[in-house]
Amino acid sequence: MAVIPKRTKYRRPHRLSYEGKSRGNTELHFGEYGLMAMEGAWVTQQQIEAARVAMTRFMKRGGKVWINIFPHLSLTRIPLETRMGKGKGEPELWVAVVKEGKIMFEIGGVDEATAREALRLASHKLPIKCKFVKKESGEAND
Repeated sequence: MAVIPKRTKYRRPHRLSYEGKSRGNTELHFGEYGLMAMEGAWVTQQQIEAARVAMTRFMKRGGKVWINIFPHLSLTRIPLETRMGKGKGEPELWVAVVKEGKIMFEIGGVDEATAREALRLASHKLPIKCKFVKKESGEAND
């Protein structure tokens, strides 16, 4: 299932930086537990989907999952051995720009042990270091 923006005609955006701290979405809003990014990176739509599948499979379709990141940024490539000029290449893949401190996934409706394990499995699918956060304190418990 491809997760990409609906309107992509004529869009060739600049590559956005993932350095620095996240300005928004640094606290839990929907669920009781979340997965916070500890560093910045581009997270591809395949990685987001793999993390979602890992979480929902472990929870056996119990509880609810919120995904707070969306792959808005297209990364373009020009085919190999192409001459210079002729404009920017076609979109190759779609990524979400994730900065340090952003809460990427939230889980609700399950106990803490289940949520912790589901988010641990999801974090293995992502290219960045993550930490488990709880609603009460908002700080890490690992």
